[in-house]
Amino acid sequence: MQNTNLVTRFAPAITAHRGGPFLAGDTRSALSLHDDGRLSVVWAPFDHIAAEARLVVVGITPGAQQAENAFQAFRAALQAGMSPAEASRQAKLTGAFSGPMREQLIAMLDHVGAHRLLGVESCAGLFAPGRGLVHLTSALRHPVFVDGANYNGTPDMLRTPALRRMVETHLAEEARALSHALWLPLGPKPAAALQHLARLGLLHPERILGGLPHPSGANRERVNFFLGRKARETLSAKTRPDVIDAARERLCAQIARVPAFG
Repeated sequence: MQNTNLVTRFAPAITAHRGGPFLAGDTRSALSLHDDGRLSVVWAPFDHIAAEARLVVVGITPGAQQAENAFQAFRAALQAGMSPAEASRQAKLTGAFSGPMREQLIAMLDHVGAHRLLGVESCAGLFAPGRGLVHLTSALRHPVFVDGANYNGTPDMLRTPALRRMVETHLAEEARALSHALWLPLGPKPAAALQHLARLGLLHPERILGGLPHPSGANRERVNFFLGRKARETLSAKTRPDVIDAARERLCAQIARVPAFG
């Protein structure tokens, strides 16, 4: 399931690319969705929506490397004879949220009981190839750059008209399609975007699982404390255990209130 208009519109630019980075030169210009000098947005093949997903994982926006990997996969799929829609589905699966980050996320979700709510023995089962039970997306679906660098949350997406429109169109499209799922924002910026959609009536607040530590390697200490693998007295000054304890308790209570999948 996806908006095929953009996929069909931009597929010829990817097919015509003649080498080097896609996000450069004429190809980048052909993929432009917005450019006001400082802030730019380019299309990348992240439009596919996993319609059967029970869990939606939401980052900020795809980075340049993630986009380049997706472009390569998209072009290869087109050259193999796939339709633009199927090529987009294949491209979105390329390198999608694998390795230690996925393992940390699964451990935290299981720790607060999300696996029981989602109807699986462990949340690892959601990521099984071919099941389509996880939808990976971003608050800003297509790559955003500020002064040529990957967008990191500044300027505020909800106070920047071009970015807010992306939340209220692309992300809202996904919210309508997957309102039954649990939505997991990775960090405060994606959480703010989901709360905005909740205020618009597109998501139920109880389906937004805010408060999990980000599962990146740089956040390992917070994750280990959340999981009970690290004692409070051994934490460094940068970790705020009371905040993590409160988030864990809130998530456990929230999950206990939400009806389980059949």
